Amino acid sequence: MPRLSPPVAFAAVAATFVWFLAASSAPSPLYVVYQERFAFTEFTLTTVFAVYVLALIAALLVAGSLSDHIGRKPVLLGAIALEVVSLVLFLLADGVGWLLVARVVQGVATGAATATLPATLVDLAARGDRPGRAGAVNGTAPLAGLALGALGCGLLVEYAPAPTRLVWALLLAGLVLAAAAVALIPETIDRRPGALASLRPRVGVPPGVRAGFVAIVPILLASWALGGLYLSLGGSVVAQVFGVHDHLVGGLTVVALVGTGAVTAFALRGRVPSTLLVPAAGLLAAGTVVTLAGVITGLLALAAVGAVVAGLGFGAAAYATFGTMSTLAAPHERGELFAALYTLAYLAFSVPAMVAGVAATLGELRPTALVYGGVVALLAVVAAVLGRRVPVPATGEPVPAPTCGG
Repeated sequence: MPRLSPPVAFAAVAATFVWFLAASSAPSPLYVVYQERFAFTEFTLTTVFAVYVLALIAALLVAGSLSDHIGRKPVLLGAIALEVVSLVLFLLADGVGWLLVARVVQGVATGAATATLPATLVDLAARGDRPGRAGAVNGTAPLAGLALGALGCGLLVEYAPAPTRLVWALLLAGLVLAAAAVALIPETIDRRPGALASLRPRVGVPPGVRAGFVAIVPILLASWALGGLYLSLGGSVVAQVFGVHDHLVGGLTVVALVGTGAVTAFALRGRVPSTLLVPAAGLLAAGTVVTLAGVITGLLALAAVGAVVAGLGFGAAAYATFGTMSTLAAPHERGELFAALYTLAYLAFSVPAMVAGVAATLGELRPTALVYGGVVALLAVVAAVLGRRVPVPATGEPVPAPTCGG
């Protein structure tokens, strides 16, 4: 069977990375539509959102290093197969139960893929004698995919027929192409024993980096909790608080945060991550406060400006937190450390959103959003103070921004 050259294979894997994350954020503009059709509460909505994240965490912890043992291609093809199953479930969904199952399967697929795609890109970039490309693509492709999925789905829901069907059909077609491309890429590692042992979850913080880890916890919580709010309840806030029922606007709400974050992460490549912790926290706090002012006054334009400013902080925070930790940990400690970072980040991404869903169901969405945003802003202020105390070397090795999904 013919094999793609490393540069072509790199482009194919990068496109697959973007497509996976686009599929993960596609439900965000649709949540309001599903909520109206299936008549469920904000709590149920955020539960549908959260089960995806929890399944993703489980897949990351269990299958995070599986490709190091059995090869990149088998894991990627398995993840694509599971993603196809999830998209078919979305395509057929006629109730909340279908959505829950679809999101669980999608979470497992995305977790396995995002544990393997960055490593595959690094391998292929090295074979193509352009190792620097992997860092840039790994840092921007996930956030770019999230923005693409939210924007594309918002456009389709607002202007195309069959809004709860067409987007999944198009994503399925793209995944078929991705599967064909991945089948033709060269395998980049040799199989080695220990596959079963690698499935045992490992989470921990090495003793030498615990002080730095504690110092970045507030900004990690603030940025990921804000992302969880936008990707779960963002569309509902636009519709209920601002009275705007255009689904494209709901998609643009997500794009304002994660799209800006993607551009920011790309622009910051090569910078020493630790120097960005305080500016990132300041931008997160300022953007969140401006957004809250928009919610209080009912001015969507003001809230949009706040979302863009917060997006600058979101992208900078993703780059700074994970990059800073990579400079503190020894190479043999990074796997365990990043498992802990991802776990904490995804818990911050999902659990507060579920709490907000409960609060919005029992009360009203506007005060829930205000309290949620206030907590995020407070955490960002604390992060700006603690960020000055992170013990980092003068230079560091940047790492890719982490992935997330709606």
